[in-house]
Amino acid sequence: MNEHYLTMRDLLNDRVRRRKNDLCYTFLVGFEVRIQWSYSDLQREIAKVATHLRKIGAIGKRALLVYPQGPEFMAAFLACLSQNVVAVPVPAPEPWNLLRTMPRLRAVSEDADAAFVLTTRKIFNLASGSGRNLWDFEGTPWVVTDELEEGDSDLGDDPIDAAAPAYFQYTSGSTSTPSGVVISHQSLMHHLGALHKACGYGDGVTVTWMPHFHDYGLVQGLLQPLFSGDPCYFMSPLSFLKRPAHWLGAISKYGGTHSQAPNFAYEHCIRRISPEERAGLNLATWKAAGNAAEPINPDVLEKFIETFEPCGFRRAASAPAYGLAEATLLVSSTRLNSGPRVLELDADAIFDGRVVPVEGGHAGRKVVSCGELVGDTKVAIVDPETLTRRPADEIGEIWVSDPGVASGYWKQPVKTQEIFNAYLSDTGEGPWLRTGDLGFLQNGELFIAGRLKDMIIIRGANFAPQDIEWISQKCHPAVESGESAAFPLTIDGEERLGIVQELNRKDHPSAVNFEDVTAKIREQISLEFDVRAHAVVLVRRGTIPKTSSGKIQRRACRASLLDGSLETIFVLNDGPLS
Repeated sequence: MNEHYLTMRDLLNDRVRRRKNDLCYTFLVGFEVRIQWSYSDLQREIAKVATHLRKIGAIGKRALLVYPQGPEFMAAFLACLSQNVVAVPVPAPEPWNLLRTMPRLRAVSEDADAAFVLTTRKIFNLASGSGRNLWDFEGTPWVVTDELEEGDSDLGDDPIDAAAPAYFQYTSGSTSTPSGVVISHQSLMHHLGALHKACGYGDGVTVTWMPHFHDYGLVQGLLQPLFSGDPCYFMSPLSFLKRPAHWLGAISKYGGTHSQAPNFAYEHCIRRISPEERAGLNLATWKAAGNAAEPINPDVLEKFIETFEPCGFRRAASAPAYGLAEATLLVSSTRLNSGPRVLELDADAIFDGRVVPVEGGHAGRKVVSCGELVGDTKVAIVDPETLTRRPADEIGEIWVSDPGVASGYWKQPVKTQEIFNAYLSDTGEGPWLRTGDLGFLQNGELFIAGRLKDMIIIRGANFAPQDIEWISQKCHPAVESGESAAFPLTIDGEERLGIVQELNRKDHPSAVNFEDVTAKIREQISLEFDVRAHAVVLVRRGTIPKTSSGKIQRRACRASLLDGSLETIFVLNDGPLS
């Protein structure tokens, strides 16, 4: 339907010609509307920024976009894409922690070779008025876009090379080594066209809270409804985190049909939305509840369905998916109205890289289908050492081929060659994108079994860290809502298991028997996996390092434990940690 659009500017111009008064974006504060834009309003706001970009000679350069969640970001982002300016979205600095968040922005700005920065007056005043010289980007000029005057009446007609970069998606990583994934105009438009068909867009309503600097929030949350002509209601991530009823309440109030989130968000709703709040929800319109961006817990899937079915939520709407920024977004997604599919496999066989249904008396592990491949996507399941295809009943690294795959990493030719230009060693087939994730295909559906780099290998057995973390989080009331991080420790040349577990907020640390908690964690892990945790570490809630999108940074947590910088409450260990 929309695949003839070569760039986002083509799409925007067509929207204004055909549907200028139709609703486009609505920004919510709580349940209420703060700003509402038609396509005509959107073009007017984009034109303000686009006109200024032309005036300052920004064409062909890169711009750092430092915005809170809101319509101002959309105007700036789309203005960049319409003017041959490469957009670089980043998280807005945290007012309560500028010393931590500003170095990350600086590092991304330097890596991207940003020629200037776009932001709002509020953000600019926050950092420049701190008196700590935090806003020093070595002469990079700043543009406060929410104070610009009216712009030209159109977005211009300078040619845009569809193969050129549209934006950089910076992936999770350390401050010293940020990695910018280069997304071209043609990759973006191809991917949006594929998602339009695969996920049933075009006659619905999108509701989202996911951050615009994350690929899931940007592509499927904000750009997909624009591409498909669906109205989009969005709110800040903080609004959801403080009160998850804002998310489901917006779906209920505005008739949301498409709304996605990572696994933790569904668990947050289960725990934090009260029976009284649930009583006022009507989720019958929700037909595609996407779930991706982190490992999917089958117990959370089932509990969410059970909890919100009385509110009209349908099992068939639950739609697990799999994707990554390097593929622009999704690789696979559950078919519309089919609901989740969960296999229970022999846990020992999984550790050996085999796909075997569980039989009586054997330990089982539930694995969630992430659906069918999206659009033209092809997947190969590959032995990461021999670089040959694995048989259908074996687990291997997931390799992806698709026209929507990104161009590579900005200024990282060696890493780009390694990750984006892989070839099968026996047939020479390629190039493929190496995802670093482990999985298998069954009946055309993709299942994720773990992460290659995060796998913990102890005495020849492979353990997915998220499996160990889920057991740790469930084994004692004092930790039931806390995050955890499992990782390998090298002791006398052998890999051992270490786990850091956060306490929940319900109990004051002084009221918790640390010996009992750590002993219980060690006991349950041993019972479930037949492996002894060398170290079980308790920390306060919020201590475990995460990426800007909320993913656990296991290697960073391990490093801080080993160098002594991790603020621990209690450590149960069998000896030295290294």
